[in-house]
Amino acid sequence: MFDTKGIFKTLATMPVKFRKMFGLGNDFIVIDARQDSKLSAAAEPRRATALTDRKTGIGCDQLIILEACEDAMCRMRIINADGSEGGACGNAT
Repeated sequence: MFDTKGIFKTLATMPVKFRKMFGLGNDFIVIDARQDSKLSAAAEPRRATALTDRKTGIGCDQLIILEACEDAMCRMRIINADGSEGGACGNAT
C-alpha cells in the first residue's frame, strides 16, 4: 500500500508523505504532522504496526511523528514496531 516516492496510504486511504531514514543499523519512518494533526493517527498501534511491518508495510524499527507544540519547534513521538510508544530513540534525535 505504498510506493517508492515516499507516499503511503493509511487505513483511511489518505496519501501521506514520509521520510525513511537510517542510522547505525536502525531505520525509521518520519512523518511530519505539524501542519496536519490528522497525520498523528499513524501513531495508533494498529496503524503503526502495519506501517513498520517489513513484509506488508514500509518496514522500520521505529516510527517518528513530529507534532505541533506550543513550547518548542515540535514534539517528537517515538512509536516502536510493536505499536508501543518509546521513550527515546538515539538515532532519530
